[in-house]
Amino acid sequence: MKNTALIVGVSGIVGRNLSDRLLAEGNWSVYGVARRPGECRGMVPVAVDLQDEGAVVAALKSIQPTHVFLTTWLRQATEAENIRVNSAMVRNVLNALSTAGTVQHVALVTGLKHYLGPFEAYGKGSLPATPFREEQPRLEIENFYYAQEDEVFAAAARDGYGWSIHRPHTIIGYAIGNAMNMGTTLAVYASICKELGRPMVFPGSPVQWNGLTDMTDARLLAKHLLWAAVTPEARNQSFNVVNGDVFRWKWMWKQIANWFGAAAAELDGEGVPLEEQLADAAPGWKQIAAKYNLVEENLNVLASAWHTDADLGRPVEVVTDMSKSRKLGFTAYQATDESFFDLFQRLRDDRIIP
Repeated sequence: MKNTALIVGVSGIVGRNLSDRLLAEGNWSVYGVARRPGECRGMVPVAVDLQDEGAVVAALKSIQPTHVFLTTWLRQATEAENIRVNSAMVRNVLNALSTAGTVQHVALVTGLKHYLGPFEAYGKGSLPATPFREEQPRLEIENFYYAQEDEVFAAAARDGYGWSIHRPHTIIGYAIGNAMNMGTTLAVYASICKELGRPMVFPGSPVQWNGLTDMTDARLLAKHLLWAAVTPEARNQSFNVVNGDVFRWKWMWKQIANWFGAAAAELDGEGVPLEEQLADAAPGWKQIAAKYNLVEENLNVLASAWHTDADLGRPVEVVTDMSKSRKLGFTAYQATDESFFDLFQRLRDDRIIP
């Protein structure tokens, strides 16, 4: 029998890759929810503003999903607003589906801000020791991830279905116009450096440059979401999910530069934030787009410099433990340098970058 997936946030990095994964399986019907879900062969698009409770009820009233995947969020000016808006979106979806009685499993994608704190206090204060493990308690600070989790827990208790929480590190994957997109941001930055003959200057901290870290390929995360949705042992569990390798940015920065044929500068003291490096780059990118006949001339659609700066500027080493998933049978692995290279090649093939 076919399962029916409702992917909330289908236009983002996680949602898009999850849709591709489920459709490739052949035994899933897929509904994709977003304000602008776009078109994808085999997926049924559902356009709705998740903040509008009535509109959500109307949009979902004829859909009877067996599995719900919550992969979206909206950035707000303060964490209090992040909590209000993002918990309400989760609540609106799960309340709208409550009467259908068909949901068997709800998966929520959050991230390592569960351990590092929200943007207002990111990587500051008293943090748990690395590698981060799922049994470590919540930080004693308000966090919209916690509020989203609580909405899932309450709805699952009310309606009797299972849940899973997925905490990826920085996600590498194909999506355009995404608010947290380091891979495409670095591809655009490297393309500009190559075109202008400038070295790529690391935007982060010495700790990130020299310390160990890891990342999450969106394709691997899609596999993990599918695995948890259909594996009884994964029911009602929270999971970290990363590629399985570790690296230092002083190595990875050179790999990325080499792929583009650009030079990589050595870090001397503190890095220079990308927001500063790209502050006046929009006109230059427009010229590059015209020169190479690229499909997107608006730099702001492609690059999320603020997010890349936040990740690479952290003053603490970040490594994630995957033992819980491994013990329960999830063994997928992805080399992170190849994650970047695969993304860069797709961006080039689609004429996003030259």
